[in-house]
Order: sequence, then structure tokens, then C-alpha cells
Amino acid sequence: MAEYRPVFLVNGLLLLVLGLTMLVPALLDARADNPDWQVFLAAAFLTGFVGGALTITSWGTEGDLPLRQAFLLTTTSWVVMPAFAALPLAFADLNLSYTDAFFEAMSGLTTTGSTVISGLEEAPPGILIWRALLQWLGGIGIIVTAVAILPMLGVGGMQLFRMESSDSAEKALPRTAQIAAVIGIIYLALSALCALVYWAAGMPAFDAAAHAMTTIATGGFSTSDRSVGGYDSALIECTATAFMIVGSLPFLLYFQVARGRPLALWRDSQVRWFFAILAAAVAVMTLWRVAGNDQPLLETLRYTTFNVTSILTGTGYATTDYTEWGGFAVAMFLFVMFIGGCAGSTSCGIKIFRFQVLYAAVRTQMGRLLQPHGVFIANFNRRPIPESVMDSVMSFFFLFALGFAVLAVLLSLLGLDFLTAVSGAGTAIANVGPGLGQVIGPSGTFAPLPDAAKWLLSAGMLLGRLELLTVMVLFTPTFWRG
Repeated sequence: MAEYRPVFLVNGLLLLVLGLTMLVPALLDARADNPDWQVFLAAAFLTGFVGGALTITSWGTEGDLPLRQAFLLTTTSWVVMPAFAALPLAFADLNLSYTDAFFEAMSGLTTTGSTVISGLEEAPPGILIWRALLQWLGGIGIIVTAVAILPMLGVGGMQLFRMESSDSAEKALPRTAQIAAVIGIIYLALSALCALVYWAAGMPAFDAAAHAMTTIATGGFSTSDRSVGGYDSALIECTATAFMIVGSLPFLLYFQVARGRPLALWRDSQVRWFFAILAAAVAVMTLWRVAGNDQPLLETLRYTTFNVTSILTGTGYATTDYTEWGGFAVAMFLFVMFIGGCAGSTSCGIKIFRFQVLYAAVRTQMGRLLQPHGVFIANFNRRPIPESVMDSVMSFFFLFALGFAVLAVLLSLLGLDFLTAVSGAGTAIANVGPGLGQVIGPSGTFAPLPDAAKWLLSAGMLLGRLELLTVMVLFTPTFWRG
């Protein structure tokens, strides 16, 4: 067991952080004279106790983290955290089973945004802020994972973003701590700015803080069942749209901008592709709605821009029931939800860079077909794409499609209708949030689904958030024989 001490140590430290975070909703509920403060306090004590025990017994571990332990740490941390984060939700006055609570916690930490809770307007402040905090913590967690861990593991083509200091798995823990510190400052600053702008746009201070956390994290949890649509404010929707985009861009590029390279963002081809896809999707949807339904242009543009941005970035906010826009809108939203944002952001989905790699591979192959003796090299950001990256991306696309299909079939076997099963599987594995079927929708919840479906969807959220291979490799005999 000694070889797994670094895994226990990091999991223990993460639980200590989670336990301390639980004190925030405890204080808010105590101030509001809501008895749930006792639940949060007890959960904080239990989480802190387990985290402290793991940390103390594993203290003194060297910073080296072999590859197998890095895989194990990445997956276990994203299972252990929601397991403990679910405790306050399960024992609070919400009438949630542990299955529902785990689903909500997994949805929060993976920034998926699917929910089983309704009546949010009457929910106590502790529960509302806890849901927001889970997404906020999950947002920074996935940035650190994507920037420091996944490139080292070579998962799904993420080695394309390998930094000079991450050529091996050695000394991963101190390097991750340094990256987390830099990203944490940027993340906190952007969250504070978002909250301030929300408040200035007319949101109450509490709602502004909660929505800022879930907007930057591109998570989508709201303080209202009607989501952002409950405010019916164009200014608030513009603010949300802007900061959803901010959360979907590579956070390390913000660091470069802060260091005096203001054009670093635009020079990144991922960013340019992201804006091009977003603009094209908004334009097509707007023109289709205006031409087909005789809708006012400005009003249509307002609702289309917000909801398309929300789905593309994987946030999952809604201002209207877009399933009523017609079959074309449903099909387009189902397609857009898989795209996602940029690597190194809080966004989810397949990620823009993988489509770029796929496009470069197809373009290169077509060139070779037309000119068999020509030399064609696939590039990304003006650099040649290594063959290992190409293979990893192709493997990811295959596994993503396979995982989506298997999850959809299993959900349909549980009695869900076709659209609910397909959109539920898509929204889980792409970490988007809202579904499109008879049972669930943009303004609905996943509460009516059977418990087995919720566990399947929770597994889908984990697979999607950790780029599939990170989790799947643990189920191969070779991993444990290594």
C-alpha cells in the first residue's frame, strides 16, 4: 500500500478543503436561522476527519508520482469528492435519497449542471450556495487537471499541450501546486469581476455571487427553477453570455495576457475556431427562426445568442424552452452540445482542438490522395502534430461515440423514451446539463428518472469530465499488473 500513499495524501488534502468549504453554507444557514446549518457542520466535521486521517497517515510522501498512480489519483479524487459532497444534500431538509444527492454532487463538481432539485426559490441559502461552490471548485479542479495532469498522462491528445515542465510524471505534485496557485488567482479575480457585473446589472448580491461561481465554471446551477430567464433582463443575459465565453477559453492564455501579451488569446487557433463556430451557430439559428416564424430580429437574436452560447460552452443556463423552437433547433442543440469549448478551460464536450486535429488529418489525407508524392504535414497552431497526438484524438472520438451509444442504450433499457435517453446520455458525457426529452428538458429536472438511470448518468458525467481514457484504463488488467 505504500506505493499508493501519494494518492491517499492528495485525496486527504482535497477532503480537508471540501470540509472547510462546507463551513460557508453552515454559516449562511445559521445566519438565516435554518436548521440545516447543523447538517453542514456535521458533514464538515466528518469530511475533515477522514481527510485529516488520510493526510496524517500519508504525510512525508515524496513528490514523485508514477504514471499508474497519477491515473488512479485523477479518477479517485473525482469519485471521493462527490461522495462526501453529497452528505449535506442527503441529510438536509430536501427529501433527497443518497442517490439523488450523489447525482447532484457529481453534476456540480463535474460542472454538468443537471439537477434533481426543484423549488429553488424556496430553498435555504446554504443549499443554494453549496451547489454554486461545488461547481466553482469543480471548475478550477478541471482546469488544473487539464493543464497539469492530462497532458502528462497523454489522454485524448492532451499531450499536445504538454508544458516544458511536464515531460515526465516525476515531481507532479509540486508542479501542480504551482499551476493551481497561478490559475487560482486568475479564476478568483474573474469570479469576483463577474459577481460585480451581475450585481451592477440588477441581480441581488447573493444571486450575483452564486451565479458568478457557476458562470465562470460553465456549470449552470442557478438559484431559480427558471434559471437566468427568471430575471428577464437583457443586461443580465449579456453579462452571462460574456462570462460563459470567458470560462470557455484557455486560462493559461489569461496569464499570458496579464504578463503583457494582449494578443495571446487571439493568436491561439483554438480561440479563433471557437468564436467562428459560435458565430456561425448563432447566425444560422437566428436566421432560421426569423425566416420560419416571423419573429422580431433583435428579440430573436437576444434569446438565440444566449441559449446557443449556453449549450456550446456546456453551461446549461436557459432563458426559454428552446425545445419549442422546432425540430431543427432540437437537432442543432443536440449537435452543438458535443462541441464544447477550448482545452484548459472550464468548458466541456469534445473540445475545439480535437476537431482541429481531425480537420488537419482529413485535409492531409486528401492532399496525399491528390498528390501521392507530395509532402503534407498536419499542423496545430503552426506546429506539426505528432503522430501520437493524432492516434490519441482518433481513439478519443471512437471511445466518445461508443460511450455515448452504450449509455443511451442502457438508459433506453430502463424505460426512457428515445429522445430522453439520447439527450440524457449526451448531456451527461458532454457535461452540458439540460436534457431534451419527455421527462427532462431545459427547465425540468432529472428527479423522475429511476435510481439506476441516475447512477448511469453520474458515471457518464465522470467519464466525460475526465476524457474517458483516464477512467477506462483503470479497468484493464494490464494497469494493475504493471
